[in-house]
Amino acid sequence: MPTIRAIEPRLNVADLKRSVAFYADVLGFNIGLLWPEDSPQFAILNRDGLRLQLVGGGSSSESSCALSFDVSGATDFYSSIKDKVSVEWGPEVYFYHRREFGFRDPDGHMIIVSELTDDPVTDSEQ
Repeated sequence: MPTIRAIEPRLNVADLKRSVAFYADVLGFNIGLLWPEDSPQFAILNRDGLRLQLVGGGSSSESSCALSFDVSGATDFYSSIKDKVSVEWGPEVYFYHRREFGFRDPDGHMIIVSELTDDPVTDSEQ
């Protein structure tokens, strides 16, 4: 049977330039590809051995996708972006032993940052 080596999310975005800037400047992704060169409508971004694809020309009504980033150092990640995004919830430690927080990219896609932890639960709605 063939091996699946990776899954690369592909997000439809309304403004490719704005979204590339968000993922690069706020979340630390590197730009691997912008295509076509004269008027980019497609991008591949890289970070920590992972790839994310963005396709321009979408609309915010297509933002039904959520990305979950399994990270180490969620508290540091939060500190580095909390003044650059509008955090919708968290960070909290939930009953399933994960520290998480969530925010949206410029097209409304939910981004969940999550890490495994042995810290006590802080979410009061368990």
